[in-house]
Amino acid sequence: MSIMSYLGAIGAAQREAMEADERVVIVGEDVEANVYGTTGGGKSRSSEGDFLQLFGRNRIRNTPISEEGIVGIAAGAAMTGLRPIVDLSYSSFLYMAMDQFVNQVAKNRYMFGGQASMPVVFRSAMFYGLNTGAHHSDRPYPMFMNIPGLKIIAPASPEDAKGLLRAAIDSDDPVLAFEAVKLWGLKGEVSDEAFRIPLGVARTAREGTDVTLVAISGSVPDACAAADRLAEEGVSVEVIDPRTLVPLDTTAILSSVAKTGRLVVVEPAHRTCGAAAEISALVAEEVFDALKAPIVRLTAPDMQIPFSPSLEQQMYPTRDGITAALRRVTGLLPA
Repeated sequence: MSIMSYLGAIGAAQREAMEADERVVIVGEDVEANVYGTTGGGKSRSSEGDFLQLFGRNRIRNTPISEEGIVGIAAGAAMTGLRPIVDLSYSSFLYMAMDQFVNQVAKNRYMFGGQASMPVVFRSAMFYGLNTGAHHSDRPYPMFMNIPGLKIIAPASPEDAKGLLRAAIDSDDPVLAFEAVKLWGLKGEVSDEAFRIPLGVARTAREGTDVTLVAISGSVPDACAAADRLAEEGVSVEVIDPRTLVPLDTTAILSSVAKTGRLVVVEPAHRTCGAAAEISALVAEEVFDALKAPIVRLTAPDMQIPFSPSLEQQMYPTRDGITAALRRVTGLLPA
């Protein structure tokens, strides 16, 4: 085991995959220069461990600034035998390639009757909470959850970042990986050995009996901290990190709510049609009789992200807000 950052774990997963399989290639804007730190040992191309030096330009390929072109090229490469990893940088940039995602990447395996697979991973970073303005702060994973044919991961720890990415690269279906930039510097123990975390299997970050707290992406650390606070007050909070949003581990969520009888869902995306809404509907449909209190959702409001730092920080669920919601749903505060 090594102590590794979230960003370092992504780099380790990519390097392992490229060393193990010559079909794995990385394409994207500025990947040759290791701009964000996932394709090398440092900023210099000549630095030890640099991906361009190790694997060459045939496998580490800069692209023009054309997201539609990047996604289309990767889809074609995947259908003809390669296993591309695509670095799309800001998650907001995915919108420029919507036709490729919706009508090609997501549908082609079905449209070709299974004769062609689509083993491609699209990485994108959610820069919310960093004062990057409305054009660069989106958390668009709920939109892509509504497109059949796509798998979606949102790891919240270095271990999950490595293990889920390795599993995604192995998948013959397209996988979108959404990374909260606020987690890039998060450090934790990660195995030095190659390992995979199966897609569609949730992680129980904290075990508990009084209330289920489902947290997504960058909300997970705050959810765990809130659970620790409630433990000091005698309330046992079970924290579930889905890790994979499509396919969703419904069994883990339903089993937890059936045990605790209460549900709070927290995520950084907008309220309407979000992952929290889907999870809440699932629980209401399947284990309604087990509920001892109304379901609570904590999300960002349905409005654009302000550039002002003080205003933006009020947009997202906070540790204090999660703590207050847990107290209220368990009866420690009046409704």
